[in-house]
Amino acid sequence: MFVKQMQVGGFAVFAYLVACKITNEALVIDPAAEEDRIFKEAESRGYTIKYIVNTHSHIDHIMGNRHMKELTGADIIIHEKEAGALVQQSPNMMLMFHAKPSPPADITVRDGDFITIGKTSLKVLNTPGHSPGSICLYHNGMVFTGDTLFVGGVGRTDLGGGSLQQLVSSIRNKLFVLPDDTIVAPGHNYGDTPKSTIGREKLYNPYVGERAVY
Repeated sequence: MFVKQMQVGGFAVFAYLVACKITNEALVIDPAAEEDRIFKEAESRGYTIKYIVNTHSHIDHIMGNRHMKELTGADIIIHEKEAGALVQQSPNMMLMFHAKPSPPADITVRDGDFITIGKTSLKVLNTPGHSPGSICLYHNGMVFTGDTLFVGGVGRTDLGGGSLQQLVSSIRNKLFVLPDDTIVAPGHNYGDTPKSTIGREKLYNPYVGERAVY
């Protein structure tokens, strides 16, 4: 599996280009901005983007959906609980972020589903807390955590549908059960390093690690 982590836009969002090296099919996780750059990265490597996957429906992660779909014709995938919010963004938020509305989801997923590109399948883990339908994606030693788990942090829970109790439960019961050497690929560049491991976050994350107060 090929993975390219790309910080895009002005909100420290990490987008990811993920591809099957055998078939050259690819997907993009959270194309928040700089869609042309992401597309050119895929094109330069001979990859065809089949899917646009949103880890959740917050505007800072989905505002590149429209142009990315125009560039690639890719299907948009999101958890079924986020599909409505994807196309019902606040007009004020749209204006503040200078964002264009996302097209509706082409495919919705649930916990335990798989998103497949070529010979590579990513398992969908529903991790509510930051939002009801937040998802993480796991494949062979790497987990893309969106705004659920950051390097040394966690997603905020004060937005609509957020729940600190759910977030902590999701992380501890869905993510911290993965092998300690699993690479954590977060949705924002908020930590002291762009990536982490499950083992490191279990030990040192001040919100959900062994020394956390929750």
